Amino acid sequence: MEMFLYGFMQRAFQASLLISLAAPILGLFLILRRQSLMADTLSHVSLAGVALGFLLGVNPTLTTLLVVAIIAVLLEYLRLIYKTYSEVGIAMLMAGGMAVALVLMSLNEGGSTVSIQQYLFGSIVTITSLQVYMIAGLTSLILLLYIFFRKPMYVLTFDEEAAFTSGLPIKWMSILFNLLTGLTIALIMPILGALLVSAILILPAAISLRLSKSFTGVILYGIGISLIGMFSGLVVSYYYGTPPGATIALIFIGIFIFVTVFKQFASKKA
Repeated sequence: MEMFLYGFMQRAFQASLLISLAAPILGLFLILRRQSLMADTLSHVSLAGVALGFLLGVNPTLTTLLVVAIIAVLLEYLRLIYKTYSEVGIAMLMAGGMAVALVLMSLNEGGSTVSIQQYLFGSIVTITSLQVYMIAGLTSLILLLYIFFRKPMYVLTFDEEAAFTSGLPIKWMSILFNLLTGLTIALIMPILGALLVSAILILPAAISLRLSKSFTGVILYGIGISLIGMFSGLVVSYYYGTPPGATIALIFIGIFIFVTVFKQFASKKA
């Protein structure tokens, strides 16, 4: 196909393949831990990292990675402070992240508004070979951690008190999980955009929960749904010039509607 003659499209599909392998794992744990909004929070904070990068004249990816690493620790700290109202910390950091991003953008009046908009709405042209390598490394790390530490994460997810009494380092495990989620968002934001980056983490896992009852089954279904949504979204975005993040999100929503209607129809026939 013509699109694969372009290097940026090759890199976009490579990045999408890698993202689809890791995103359902993070998304499922986010949903089960009732932290779905944390993805939105980290995406807002990531935008502040991008604005900081443009203001300082350095690679926005590097500043974004630094910012989300700091926020990952703060999220766990606020979660411990507001144990009964864990969503308070998420709301505070979401508002704070967007506020900081807007202020930094206003200070960067001489900068490129187009570049910031690319991070807001996503642009497949912005994907570099370095980012693909970084996503590959992060995906490999997430898969390895899941393979070797999935049982402790099960316990932490479903019964944090039991995990604590078992001697698991729950605070450090939560910080590491937040950090991996933040780094993933920071790296995939150039494709999907800060406003819709959480879609690739949450929607495939949410759809898969309608299709399978087993943990492994949900992840496998999620990987398949992610591949379908990401690849088809990139194709539509290329041929029709639509924002890739919005296109991918709409495809995921379409898949969710189809699965929901099909499940209801099947249950009625049964």
